[in-house]
Amino acid sequence: MPTIAEGAPTTTTTVAVLFGGRSSEHEISCVTAGGIMDVVDRSEYEIVPIGITKDGAFTLQSDDPAQWTLRDGVLPTVPDNGTRVAFPTSPATRDLVVSHPDGTVTTIADVDVVFPILHGPFGEDGTVQGMLEVAGLPYVGDGVLASALAMDKHTAKAVLEHAGLRVAPWTTVLRREWAADPVGVAETVAAHGWPLFVKPARAGSSMGVSRVDEPSQLGAAMDLAFEHDAKVVVEPRIVGREVEVAVLEGRDGVPRTSLPGEIVVPEDGFYDFASKYLGGDEALLCPAPLTDDETEAIRSIGARAFEAIGGAGLARVDCFLTDDGFVVNEVNTMPGFTPLSMYPRCWAASGVSYGELVTELIELGRAAER
Repeated sequence: MPTIAEGAPTTTTTVAVLFGGRSSEHEISCVTAGGIMDVVDRSEYEIVPIGITKDGAFTLQSDDPAQWTLRDGVLPTVPDNGTRVAFPTSPATRDLVVSHPDGTVTTIADVDVVFPILHGPFGEDGTVQGMLEVAGLPYVGDGVLASALAMDKHTAKAVLEHAGLRVAPWTTVLRREWAADPVGVAETVAAHGWPLFVKPARAGSSMGVSRVDEPSQLGAAMDLAFEHDAKVVVEPRIVGREVEVAVLEGRDGVPRTSLPGEIVVPEDGFYDFASKYLGGDEALLCPAPLTDDETEAIRSIGARAFEAIGGAGLARVDCFLTDDGFVVNEVNTMPGFTPLSMYPRCWAASGVSYGELVTELIELGRAAER
């Protein structure tokens, strides 16, 4: 099993947890923030909760985990409380400046590391990572290139395929192509056979994803996907089991991989947003019921995919197990990270608790060389 929490902190570490954001996954990011705040050892880490509103304002928020939990099926959001947090404009300082509604200004001195638990655009796509690079602030997770690359399903598939990994076939459609020639596009994607899955190229948590069983459903599915992105990926259904593996950066540079988990998909549907975050535990099996050879194979694929994108910190590699082996579906550089999400559950099945995982990621972020 992997070694975790080597080089644990001996003095209090200031961790700015960055969550919320402008993407459609705003609420899930908030739930993740609550989970992290709940397990962090407060004797070792001082948490600075920075919530980004849906309008993009950086605000100083409560570090009470209870505020950021799923309650009665209702997901939390970041309220605009009037505070504004300014990041450093150069690497000369690690101080954050907070402007308050009453006109006062305070400083949060010497932030050690930022934990950007943002999903989707304006967070998982390299934009926030670039901001932190310019500010000279250490941060948890993947860098600018890996984040941007993995966020784009078309580009990620091309890179993984070039690295010798088997990926699901796909057709990429731009909004202008669909607007100019919907009949021609429909004929092209129909060559994959039915059913099809229509996905925004740069979104996550199954936002804007539709299963299309016949040609008459394609238009609505494309319109929905284009609400989330100007580029859409259309894929055929891959007949196989949905198996995922969690990857964690290695202290020695060799990626660490968890035991795999499996998503149990309804026969007439797919693992959608509601299944991921509002349903029960029955959709996830950790560890997945695989043979030793299958387990070894997907762990190897996970490590290779992580290295192919230049990964750092963490990622989840999603695959289909077909009759003739594994097919890589996608790589998530900031996977679902609530306590019940697949990524931490895979590590829990591998002997690493949620709290240990959070600590290790923070320490990896502090030590990262960008």
